[in-house]
Amino acid sequence: MDGPRINEAIRAPKIRLIDENSNMIGVVSAREGLEMAREAGLDLVEVSPHVDPPVCKILDYGKFKFETQKKKAAERKKQKVIEVKEIKMRPTIEQNDYQTKLRSVKRFIEEGDKVKVTMRFRGRELAHQEIGMGVLKRVIEDMGEDIKIELHPKLEGKQLIMILIPRI
Repeated sequence: MDGPRINEAIRAPKIRLIDENSNMIGVVSAREGLEMAREAGLDLVEVSPHVDPPVCKILDYGKFKFETQKKKAAERKKQKVIEVKEIKMRPTIEQNDYQTKLRSVKRFIEEGDKVKVTMRFRGRELAHQEIGMGVLKRVIEDMGEDIKIELHPKLEGKQLIMILIPRI
């Protein structure tokens, strides 16, 4: 069954009962609790089934279910999905291009996203990896205290890869 047990579905012989005004009634039989709920025109809902005796509350089940759905939706709305943004560079990058890419990295970090900086080598550039490593170190220096390095620059095939995350 999905969700809490209600009314006749409650199997425990004794329950700890809370009335519709959130007043503790005490330990009563499940049948007694069900009668009290019917007199009030509401449902008997098992709110905490894993204690002995289970805690049941007299309330409007439809309203309870609606409020629970609203809480879950509000929690999902507050979550920030961290995306991985990628910036690709070459070891022979010009100053203006570098500044443009650096501004993008800063913007992504400010938005709370991870940034994957990829240094791509072509042909004989692979023999001079230290140039590419220098550019990546410059990115780290220019970003300063705003970032934390999740993955230090490492060679994968014909490219150096580094992952930066925002410092919290």
